[in-house]
This record gives sequence, C-alpha cells and structure tokens, in this order.
Amino acid sequence: MHISSLESDGGVYGVGMPIVLYLNKPITDATSFAKDAVVTVNGAPAGGAWYFEKSGKAGQALEAHYRPQTYWPAHASIKLSAPLQGVSAGKGMTYDDDFSLSISTGPANISYVDGNTHKITVTTDGRTYGVFPVSLGALATPTLTGTKVIMEKDRNERMIGSGYNEIVPWSMRLTNSGEYLHAAAWNIANIGYRNTSNACTNLLPADAEKLWNFLQIGDVVLYANTGGFATPVYDGYGDWNVPWSNWQAGGALTTS
Repeated sequence: MHISSLESDGGVYGVGMPIVLYLNKPITDATSFAKDAVVTVNGAPAGGAWYFEKSGKAGQALEAHYRPQTYWPAHASIKLSAPLQGVSAGKGMTYDDDFSLSISTGPANISYVDGNTHKITVTTDGRTYGVFPVSLGALATPTLTGTKVIMEKDRNERMIGSGYNEIVPWSMRLTNSGEYLHAAAWNIANIGYRNTSNACTNLLPADAEKLWNFLQIGDVVLYANTGGFATPVYDGYGDWNVPWSNWQAGGALTTS
C-alpha cells in the first residue's frame, strides 16, 4: 500500500483546502492510519478527522481527506506526520513507507455568492475585498449550493457542452462536475441581473481577471439561493458540506 498526496510539500493554500492523500489500494482497516497520521497546526494538535472516499484519480483506489471542524487558521503552518511503514492496513496489507507533508495557509479568503442579489462578496482576513456582479445557473441548469473550494486556476480553460466549445479566460474550477468562476464576455447583459449560465458563476471579464489574480487554490466560496442541490462531498472538495459528526465517523471506512 503506497500513499501520495495532492498537495505539494511546501505549498501555500487557502483555508478551505483539505489535506488529500491518495491510497493506491483499497485498504480495509483505517484505524491504525487514523491513529498514526497526526496533523498539527502551528505545532499544536489540529483536532481534525480523516474521512475516506473512493478516488476518481487514475491508479488510485481511495482518498483520505483531513480537515478540522472549521476552516484552517490563516497564515498557519500545517504539518502531517504519518510513520506508517509496516503498519497494518487490513488483512494481508501494510503501508510501504512513512509519509510526511508540510504546507501553509495564506489569508482567509472567503467569498459569498447570493443567487438572489446576483453578487459575490469577497472577504480577506475578515475585511471586504470587493463586491462583484455575477450570473449563476439558469433554472434548468442550477448552480450547486453550499460550500465549495477553488480546486485549480487556468488563464484559459476549454469548456465543452451542449452547443458550445469555447476557450474561457480567467477560469477557477470549483467542482469536478464542471462549475467554475470565470469571465463571460458573451453574457454581460445578464451579469448582475439574471441567472442564465450553465451552472457556472459568470463574471465580467475585468472582475474575473482581478479575482483570478487575487484568489488562490483552497480558498472558500459559499453559495446561497441558487436553486440547486447541495454540493456533494465527492464533487471537488465538497468536504465542508458533510456535518462534523458524520465526518468524524470516517466515511467509507471507520476510523476508531
């Protein structure tokens, strides 16, 4: 059994970024993993929990996600120490090596999107950075509600769907299912007034560029009044939508 991580050692992420570990085989016992894989924040126990789910990454069987009950503190040092070499992962299975990870958080960038007001309010370390008009998903293609986390950033992202195949600038992915924050020059007449998109969050081009340059992977984007279902845990980093008591139970595997 081999462990690898989504995050890069030494990387800086937003306060909503879960630690994501990949397990290349489907372990059957996670109790030793949960006990021995210790996470600290600024040298103190993080107080979080591990949650296991099936992986969509090629060559990986499971993912182990770790998060605290609330977001990470801003400007913090986060360390994972997992001395697991030789430790049991279930009958006939052991981990092949120890694992460690050191990352940090940047400012607490939290954005609030309201489908009724057609606005996104961006805050940083508790202060308002700016308020920008948006257009969310139309009635037939509603935007998911709840808590999302920026997964990746692309200056230009090719988006393909029913009736379109476009290169879209200043794109920030929010879900595996294809929701982005992005510029939408073709929809300027509706941005700030009506929800007409194919579930994405449409921004004016200048605003999209400004936010692309300001926000980072791991930043939190909260959605309300979208008309859509709640973002599931497996759709991007939907971890924060799982109630804490459910999260502590461990997901696909029990951890105690």
